[in-house]
Amino acid sequence: MSPRWVPEVLVVAALGGNALLKRGEPLTAEAQRANVQQAAKALAAIVRAGHRLVVTHGNGPQVGLLALQGASYKPDEAYPLDVLGAETEGMIGYMIEQELENALGHDRPVATLLTQIIVDGRDPAFAKPTKFVGPVYDREEAETKARAAGWAIAADGPKWRRVVASPKPEEIPDLRVLKLLLDQGVIVICAGGGGIPVVRRSDGSLIGIEAVIDKDAASALLARQLGADALLLLTDVDGVYRDFGTERAARIAELTVAEARALDAPAGSMGPKLRAGSDFATAGRFTGIGRLEDAIAILDGRTGTRIVTPDEAQEEPGGALV
Repeated sequence: MSPRWVPEVLVVAALGGNALLKRGEPLTAEAQRANVQQAAKALAAIVRAGHRLVVTHGNGPQVGLLALQGASYKPDEAYPLDVLGAETEGMIGYMIEQELENALGHDRPVATLLTQIIVDGRDPAFAKPTKFVGPVYDREEAETKARAAGWAIAADGPKWRRVVASPKPEEIPDLRVLKLLLDQGVIVICAGGGGIPVVRRSDGSLIGIEAVIDKDAASALLARQLGADALLLLTDVDGVYRDFGTERAARIAELTVAEARALDAPAGSMGPKLRAGSDFATAGRFTGIGRLEDAIAILDGRTGTRIVTPDEAQEEPGGALV
């Protein structure tokens, strides 16, 4: 018999973009609210199973919408990415917070924390921007805007978009506040969109920077620094697949850290999740990838893909924390 999860373990649940917007849906408040209601049910099940919970989430479409709105108003006065990130953390956090409180019958405190994450201003990523942000343009228009604003741009399919650096998250200065909230039994929503990217200046002060931190990498760092027992990387597919998109496609129930790091996965989908999950699993902690609605089943080892250390791989499959 597979071991089961014991009560009062700390779970960091990282919600993919599907928690707020299904593929092809309009980016309206109503569509996001409906999806967050469903996400809240899955998150509430984790809490009702006796676990402590921290929630992170994506914000790509929302940042893009704000950037588009800003550009259509006064392009020369557009807010920088760190401010847009803070705005979307508040907006999305509000929706998740409210719907999670509703799903739990208001019997547990829930709070959203705008979360700064320190990056290294000398990170090589700043020399090679790769993260798409904002609206799409024809090439000529993109080049005009890039010259005027000092952007880097790149082809995104047949269109062109702005690209910014995606540096490695190094430190979470708000960690002390997070721990205080968790110690008081608060369910915390934080590090939305990978957190607000900031750098430390020579005098020790912090300042925002134009960058986008990978959400999964930030969630793995958060989970490690909080000493979490489990990291769930939740998306709209039921796990990692071999031969995805072919007739031979099959879900992989378990991967070792080495196998996960070696797996050839798209950079825009499973690649970041495999890297982040491997980083967290290296410490011998539980890492699961799968569908949001299957969160409890993933924790129990009944579905999804688990990333394990070599020692764990020799144990009974489907195991959890004992």
